[in-house]
Amino acid sequence: MNKSELKPAVVFEQFAKINQIPRPSKREEKMIEYLKSWGESHGLDTHVDETGNVIIRKPATPGMEDRKTVVLQSHMDMVCDKLVDYEIDFDRDPIKAYIDGEWLTAEGTTLGADDGIGCAIELAILESSDIEHGPIECVFTRDEETGLTGAEGMKAGFMTGDYLINLDSEDEGEIFVSCAGGRNTTCLFRFQREAAPAGSFFLRGQLKGLVGGHSGDDINKQRANAIKLLGRFLYQEIQRYDGVRLAQFNSGKMHNAIPRDGSFVIAVPNEVKEHVKADWNVFASQVEEEFHVTDTSMVWTLDSTDAEPVIEEQVARNFIFALQAVDNGIYAICQDPALNGMVETSSNIASIETSANDIKIVSSQRSNVMSNLDNMCATIGACFLLAGAEVKHSDGYPAWKMRSNSELQKIVIDSYKKLFHKDPIVRGIHAGLECGLFSERYPNLDMVSFGPTLRYVHTPDERLLIPTVQMVWDHLLDVLKNIPRK
Repeated sequence: MNKSELKPAVVFEQFAKINQIPRPSKREEKMIEYLKSWGESHGLDTHVDETGNVIIRKPATPGMEDRKTVVLQSHMDMVCDKLVDYEIDFDRDPIKAYIDGEWLTAEGTTLGADDGIGCAIELAILESSDIEHGPIECVFTRDEETGLTGAEGMKAGFMTGDYLINLDSEDEGEIFVSCAGGRNTTCLFRFQREAAPAGSFFLRGQLKGLVGGHSGDDINKQRANAIKLLGRFLYQEIQRYDGVRLAQFNSGKMHNAIPRDGSFVIAVPNEVKEHVKADWNVFASQVEEEFHVTDTSMVWTLDSTDAEPVIEEQVARNFIFALQAVDNGIYAICQDPALNGMVETSSNIASIETSANDIKIVSSQRSNVMSNLDNMCATIGACFLLAGAEVKHSDGYPAWKMRSNSELQKIVIDSYKKLFHKDPIVRGIHAGLECGLFSERYPNLDMVSFGPTLRYVHTPDERLLIPTVQMVWDHLLDVLKNIPRK
């Protein structure tokens, strides 16, 4: 497949333009200005709210003015992750996409199809003059990836539609009708630095090459977590040898991604350094066997490194004990048969950052049942509180509950059957969607979510299955054509 074969061309042209615009979460100013200028230059009613969300309204095509108004919604920000050795400035440089068979991916970075492809579909619909539709409101929210603060800051009345189609899902042929709520838990260990014991030998351990992924949508795939693996090795070593001291531990970048790499620096007594190296090799082999299905490209290195002050011993031990003990992964499966065995509650330890005098740990809890979300947060918090850390929970975002009498669901499902001669999968998603927040502020808004197939989102392996974009485009246009009268 070459560039000229990307269909629908109008969508991929918009996506290519979007990927020239830096849009990291919380730093979407260039994208906001682009959307505002784009809407105004096309003579469309365009507004930016005080939070930075953008809405562009397009009137109905002739003869369809009496149809219900449809809101099309995507988020403008992207997760900015890269390979360890790849050089890019996400605040200045474009994303370099390329075609790999039937997939579109990027050189060394996240692709930004989450949710740049949704934005591109909206812009393509706004620009097209040959499609049938009633009144449309295209909404582009900011900062979905690091807290959904765009949707959180949107005031009632900004959107006026009857139906909302969220274009932030990642499996073509699946219609999403509910999502999990979520909160983050941040834990802080404070400490003083001190000199390592005399005769210490310093080692830097590094693990990279894990698959990682989205901490909601991929948590059921049971992929390796770099933080848990490195913590597990450190726990083993401090149990085996006296005098092992921790100086650094760093892993992960985003609260909503499974960490795919990490490193630590430890001081060990000179007389046991060869034993530690041997333990590392055995441990690496055992872990590779454990994850031989999900993570087949692990890279383990343990090398000598320069001496540096270490963390005071008891704090370091408490931190390592907590990493070993903290719950991670699936906690509960949905009991509602309509949700077909979906993950209900989970937690992902996402990032650790060591500075001069503290270690910060960020983890993400999700659940479709808000009382279980509270319980999961309490479980994670209690583990770190027992270890002596300071613990804070974010306000989070609510779950989106399935609507049993949804008109929009029926329209979307019937359209899919007609076009593709098969039933779509109708289900919930364990990731957070902005629909949860919209359901609080717009309780009468009828919503669904669908989109083209993406894989390995929130990682440098992110890829978009090109043929599914045409399928979503055809589906969406048919839905718009068949929206009922007010």
